[in-house]
Formats: sequence, C-alpha cells, structure tokens
Amino acid sequence: MKLSIGDHDRDKAGLRYVYPVVSRRAQGVSIGINLNPNNACNWRCVYCQVPGLVRGAAPELDLELLEAELGSLLDGATTREWMERHVPEGSRRLNDVALSGNGEPTSSEQLEDALGVVERVLAARGLLRQLRVILITNGSLALQLRVQSALRKLAAIGGEAWFKVDAATNEARRRMNDTRMDEERALESLVACAQIVPTFVQTMALDFHGPTLADDEEHAYVRMLLAAAERGAKLRGVLLYGYARASHQPEAPELRALPPEVLDALGQRIAAATGLSVRVAH
Repeated sequence: MKLSIGDHDRDKAGLRYVYPVVSRRAQGVSIGINLNPNNACNWRCVYCQVPGLVRGAAPELDLELLEAELGSLLDGATTREWMERHVPEGSRRLNDVALSGNGEPTSSEQLEDALGVVERVLAARGLLRQLRVILITNGSLALQLRVQSALRKLAAIGGEAWFKVDAATNEARRRMNDTRMDEERALESLVACAQIVPTFVQTMALDFHGPTLADDEEHAYVRMLLAAAERGAKLRGVLLYGYARASHQPEAPELRALPPEVLDALGQRIAAATGLSVRVAH
C-alpha cells in the first residue's frame, strides 16, 4: 500500500470503515472513517469520485469493528516504520481523523456513537485533542436534532466541521450538487452548525462550462458567508480547493481544473470580501 495525494482509494487498506489517505487539504496523513460503505449519499455532486454512487443514507454500523479497525490503523500510523513504508517523503505526518467517506456521514443514525468510538480510541492512545477530528459534511441535515446532538459531541472532543458550500444560489446548487436544498435552508444549516462546533466552509471551484464561482454566483457566495456571520456564525475560514481527482459521475467529461492563478485570485477575492482566512489547495 503506497499512498499519494492523487489516490484516495478507500479500499486500499482492506478495511470496511477505516482508510488512510495523503490529504492535500490536511497536508499530511488523514485517517478516514467511511460511515457510508454502501456508497449512498443524499446529494450527487458532479465531481464526486465515488464509483457506483446511489441515493440513500448510511447503513447500520458495526461499531465494534469500527473501533478495532481504527485502533489497529492508528497503532501502525503512529510509527516511523509505517510512515516510511506507505507515505511519500514530505507528507509523513499524522494530521487528523476525518469522518467522510463514500456518502454523507450525518445520514448515519449512529453518528454520535461513532464519535464516541473515535473519542475512546484516541484517548486510549493519548491522542485525544492531539489529532484533529474532522467531520466533512454537506450540511444538509444540520437542522435535525440528532445531528445537532452529534455536533455537540464533536465539539466536546475538540473536533471541527468542514461544511460544503460549492454554490449559493438554488440553480447553481442543483447544477453542482444535484440537490434542491434552497438558499434559506442552506444558510440556516450553516449557521446552526457553526454555532455548535468550530466550522470551516469547504468549497470546490472548477471549470464546468466556465468557472463555477464567477460573477453573480461569486457575489451570492460572498453574501451567504456575510449573512451567516450576521446571524451569529463564527466561521473559522474557507477551504477552497480545485478539481484534482477524476469524477465518477456522468458530468466527468465536462469538468476541468481551474488554472492555479485563477483559483488563487478567487481565494484572494473571497478573503478580501469576507474578512475570512482562505486556504487554497490546487
């Protein structure tokens, strides 16, 4: 098993729920937790690299197996030998545990229990609050009480949320994410998440018959972030990233990466307009 930034194969470790990746956003090794091994999601983003993606929610989890897999992989990944064998030089740093995977993790009815597993495993190894715990979410279920309870658990163990905002208008969100979640609900969800747990906005920007965040859409995006702040959302920043891994969706032939200078300029404009720090990953 040789890891690389361009390969996020979640089956490479041969485990059901847990997988290691070299993350360009995390800038090191991220231990991923896949709560959606059934490849089910309530959105269908055009850039999604999950093959065989279907509409749906996470299946019932085997929490004992999750705990065993996470503990075993962490025991290896915390050694120099494992890093030298599996990770390219320059990325040999264990950065975080990230709940992401092949679908929307907040669709799991056992999300809070899964966070309890993460807490136990990290605490047993002296890694709690030493490794970041990240929930990567499209935020669509953040207004549900069970999800908010899980977000409070995430905050209690020192975690953070990366909340997907690829588009601000209804039309662009349908085009990018294949969802009918409307502008007001998207804003309410972002505010609710950020009021519970430290939250970064995570945004994909690419060329989909032109830049996806440009002109009116870019202005709407900025207005959304400013409106969230006005409603009490203390956003920690923006994680802006470009198209780097091939999509497995029908739109794949129509997608292109933006030139690095275009992505950098977009990040600078967002930072200037919102006052938020923007980290760009090409």
